[in-house]
Amino acid sequence: MHFLRIKRGAARLCERFFDHFRRCRAVFRLLDRRRDRHLARAQHRVGTIEESDSEPKNMVMREINLEQLLHRNSVSLNMDVVENFIKDKVVLVTGGAGSIGSEICRQVLRFGCKKLVVVDFNENGLFFVDNEFKQNYAGKFVVRLGSIRDRARITEIFDEFNPEIVFHAAAHKHVPMMEINPREAIKNNVMGTVNVCQVAIMHGVKKFITISTDKAVNPTNIMGASKRITELVMQMMDTVSDTDFAAVRFGNVLGSNGSVVPFFRDQIAKGGPVTVTHPEMRRYFMTIPEACQLVLEAGAMAKGGEIFVLDMGQPVLISDLAKDMIRLSGFEPDKDISFNF
Repeated sequence: MHFLRIKRGAARLCERFFDHFRRCRAVFRLLDRRRDRHLARAQHRVGTIEESDSEPKNMVMREINLEQLLHRNSVSLNMDVVENFIKDKVVLVTGGAGSIGSEICRQVLRFGCKKLVVVDFNENGLFFVDNEFKQNYAGKFVVRLGSIRDRARITEIFDEFNPEIVFHAAAHKHVPMMEINPREAIKNNVMGTVNVCQVAIMHGVKKFITISTDKAVNPTNIMGASKRITELVMQMMDTVSDTDFAAVRFGNVLGSNGSVVPFFRDQIAKGGPVTVTHPEMRRYFMTIPEACQLVLEAGAMAKGGEIFVLDMGQPVLISDLAKDMIRLSGFEPDKDISFNF
């Protein structure tokens, strides 16, 4: 058994090592420094790559570090700018129990907000967020159950806390689901956003950042079209109020609810097959922390009416992403786990 230590963030270097190990038919896996520190100590070694004679069928699927799927180094946050923007402010996050909204909440709390208001209509999600945040931020946040479709409820929450900054992450995001429920897409994504925007203006919110999607560009589906209308609503609201409105367009967020990563992970855990719609399908990707950093920096920089987009490097072949996930889980595509289109 051999261990090799690689500096965190050296994505290109990691790729070169992985390609070499594959050509040599070595079985390897990555160890998380914090999670597997006890293993390294027991072996009196420090490292991240393990060579083993274990049969793939006997191997345990390990948790994947999503940064390894990007084929680029992670985006860094301008901490001073964001801290000045968030510190000692009352911040409200809609959709705060979702994968993106909850990460925005975590980062807002880390940067020292005066009070965080987490709003969501998902009761179970709010329950788990409440329990998580209580461990380190008791007294610094509150959770409120409510839907952005319910203007009266949203008004009650704004009356209670008078937020200075709003991050609007609540939305229906699943493309296939919105195709068969187009009316719900408009009711929630468009009319719900109108409700929150108008209430924010009435309460003198200083900055309002809404989460959009790259699917809003020349939209070809209901979800993308609803988010494009949301962007236009935001820009219109910016021209008729003192609130600075801006939008942030996301690409595909690795690990978020509804992304391909949990879908592929479940297929791998079941022993395959892993399926991809088309061999030439490509997408831009970012991690959840990267996406939320973009939101916070956009909020700090926004002057009103902008649409911010992250430079996500080159698009990734979905088939390559699936194969990388199979390998990083400790298996070989088409050998241990079948792979098809």
